[in-house]
Amino acid sequence: MTDVSGRKVQHKKTIADLLDVMTSLRTPETGCPWDLQQTFSSIAPYTIEEAYEVADAIERADVVDLNEELGDLLLQVVYHAQIAREIDAFDFEDVVDGITRKMIRRHPHVFGNSAEREAGAKPGFWERIKDQERHEKARAKSSVPNHNIVETEGLKQTDTMTKESVLDDVPLNLPALVRAIKLQDKAARVGFDWPSLAPVMDKMREELSELDEALASGQASKIENEFGDLLFVVANVARHLKIDAEKCLRGTNAKFVRRFGRVEELLLERGLSPSQSNLDEMDALWDQAKAEERSTEDKPSSGRQVQQE
Repeated sequence: MTDVSGRKVQHKKTIADLLDVMTSLRTPETGCPWDLQQTFSSIAPYTIEEAYEVADAIERADVVDLNEELGDLLLQVVYHAQIAREIDAFDFEDVVDGITRKMIRRHPHVFGNSAEREAGAKPGFWERIKDQERHEKARAKSSVPNHNIVETEGLKQTDTMTKESVLDDVPLNLPALVRAIKLQDKAARVGFDWPSLAPVMDKMREELSELDEALASGQASKIENEFGDLLFVVANVARHLKIDAEKCLRGTNAKFVRRFGRVEELLLERGLSPSQSNLDEMDALWDQAKAEERSTEDKPSSGRQVQQE
C-alpha cells in the first residue's frame, strides 16, 4: 500500500488483529506460558495501573504517550474478555454490544424518538436511567444461577442474591479518595448530605479534634479510625467545593517532588546529599526552592508582555 507520493504506508492493524493476537497468546501449548497462567485477579492490578498511566499522560499533555497508554488499556479489556470467552461467560463482542446499548439508552435526548429528543436532557434523567439499570441488573443476576466467576478463574464466588443499595455500584477497588467522594455523591442524591460547606468545615475541625484525642490515648486502632474519619470529611470538603480531590493531591505530590528535587540540587552544589544534611538545612533550602518557584510563577509570560506593550 502506497500514498500519493509513492511511499509505502504501513497497513494499520485492527481490533480483529488484536483479538487474534490475544487468542494466540492464550492458546494452550503454542501460546505464551506467562499469559496462559493469568486470571482475572492476576490481571486486575495491571488494568488499574494502565488506567492511571492514561491519566498521567493526559496530566502531562503528552499525546504520544496517551496514544500508547490507551492501547495498553485497550489490551486489558481484550485480555479480560478473552479469559471470559474461555469459560463461556461472555466475549469481546458482548462487551462492545453492552456498552453501545448502554450509551444509547442513557442518551434518549440524542438517540431517542422525536419526543425524547425534543424534551432534551431534563434534570435527574441520568440518575433515573441508572437506577432503572441497577434494578434490572439485580433481577437478571437473581434469575441466573451461579452467575459469578468461579474461584479457579481468580475471583471468589459469592452469593448471587445481592442486596440493593444506592451505594452498590461504587466499586470497592477504586482509590480510597475517589471512592469516598463517589459514596458521598451517591448518598447526597437521596438527600443524605450537608446543606452547605460550612457544616462540613465544622465537621472537619471536629474530626481533627477527635484525632488529637486519639493520639493522646496512644491506641493505634483508635488513631487509625479517627484518621480515616478525617480523610473522609476532607474528601467531602472537596466535593462541596466542586474540585477534583484526586487531581489536587496529584498536583501537590508533583509539587513536592519538584521542590524536593530542587533541595537535592542545592545540596549537591554544596557537595552534600540529603543523608549528609540535617532538617534545619533542608528546611531552609525548601523555603528557598518554594520562593524560587513562586517568583517564576509571578513573572508575566512573554505573551502577556507583548499584549501590555
